[in-house]
Amino acid sequence: MSRRKKRHKDEEVVLNLAAMLDMAFQLLTFFILTFKPPPVEGQVALRLPPAQAVANATGKNSAGKDDKPAVDIIGVETLLVTVYASDGGNIASMGVGQDQVRNLSELATKLEAAFKDPNSPFEQVIIQSGSKLKYGDLMQVVEVCTHQTHADGRKLDKMSFVEIPDGDAK
Repeated sequence: MSRRKKRHKDEEVVLNLAAMLDMAFQLLTFFILTFKPPPVEGQVALRLPPAQAVANATGKNSAGKDDKPAVDIIGVETLLVTVYASDGGNIASMGVGQDQVRNLSELATKLEAAFKDPNSPFEQVIIQSGSKLKYGDLMQVVEVCTHQTHADGRKLDKMSFVEIPDGDAK
């Protein structure tokens, strides 16, 4: 007697997609709810480059070697913006030249008045800031300065930075 092998019908594997989708959404929800992003960088220690002369100085002495402050600088007049930092690193006070300003909008008004005057000699801005000033606050001051235009329509494009020594900070 011959034995016949029974052929099994090939059954297709059926995946339960509802269960897989449910598991995927549970994992997604878990990772979203447990994700804790790192805090935003609030304080960045800045190493500002040393101040450099933008224009040539007339005289026989090299830069920094003259005991007399009466060296004539030709070509570039500078407007000094001073920003003092509080203990927390925020802006404590600001000044334009010898005048104090209370906030960024007053700073913008002072700078606009200085640069819009056709008789204004100013060609550049030096921002003098303390080492404890937060990077974001310094960038707000820079943004106010970069939005200024001269009386002839040219954008203010000359800007330098100087660090206030810690002993001189208010």
